[in-house]
Amino acid sequence: MTETSARMPGVYVSLDDLIALEFRDRRVSFLPRQPVHSLLSGRFASRMRGRGLNFEEIRDYRPGDDVREIDWKVTARLQKPHVRVFNEERDRQALLVVDQRLSMFFGSRRAMKSVTAAETAAIGAWRVLGVGDRVGAIVFNDSDVVELAARRSRATVLQILSTIVAQNQALGVGRGIVPASGMLNRALEHAERRTMHDATVILISDFDGADTATRRMIGTIARHNNVVAVLVHDPLQSDLPASSRMTVTDGELQIQLEVGRESVRKSIAQASQERLRGVFAWTRELGIPVLPLSTAEETAPQLRRLLGGLPARHGRGGGHARAEAALG
Repeated sequence: MTETSARMPGVYVSLDDLIALEFRDRRVSFLPRQPVHSLLSGRFASRMRGRGLNFEEIRDYRPGDDVREIDWKVTARLQKPHVRVFNEERDRQALLVVDQRLSMFFGSRRAMKSVTAAETAAIGAWRVLGVGDRVGAIVFNDSDVVELAARRSRATVLQILSTIVAQNQALGVGRGIVPASGMLNRALEHAERRTMHDATVILISDFDGADTATRRMIGTIARHNNVVAVLVHDPLQSDLPASSRMTVTDGELQIQLEVGRESVRKSIAQASQERLRGVFAWTRELGIPVLPLSTAEETAPQLRRLLGGLPARHGRGGGHARAEAALG
């Protein structure tokens, strides 16, 4: 990649770009506590899953204590009511799963999908660190999966962002990259091993290659964790122009795509829309929120609208249905 192409806005992202997002839209949060109008409100389980508590001690029963906390074995042994005391479990972990495959190296307006995904991951990482939780990541492309352990430190966020930038800047046409749709599931296998319970898992991808195994693994992860799917989408993929030829460039090379035939345009658009509908169905089938992010708009304002502007409803209606309809 040349120095000129690396600096092309929207085509590639730099570490400085992602660091600058630390101070953008601090109200944005992917974590379980959400504003009432957030698209995630009501989708997450409570911040404390199950009891969500750590055992602290056993002490004498006091008026006002919850009788359900009485330890009957200790009470019987000492002939006096005793209760088990718990502390809230506040140490939480967030895991970012970030897609930087060749399928993400596409954008018709403001940015490539890969850039939008990188920006989303950066905003998420900074917000998680900002509330004092641990953040880790799984960053993947068409050949590699990089795991970064969750820690509560600025150095860890910078390591995550540097990994994303390295994979982002490796993308390009004519570089011998072989598209591998199966890497999505391979990354999810890593996520499945990494997340045991009570984590917030943020999947950022165009979900190219998603299949029944993808759905199964996401469902498994979601049983014991809070999962958010961020669907990165370019509007051109669902609405191809009527002109017979498109010029596609990565800042270095150009190629011409012939899309003039109605059957070709319809086939491409149908495939894209079917993939989108399949991902949106996870909200209904798996109970996870799906946030649609367009490459045509800036990332931070979109997240602010999605996480603070749309009403939260379950089932087929609500914000997700309108978002799905807007994408065709």
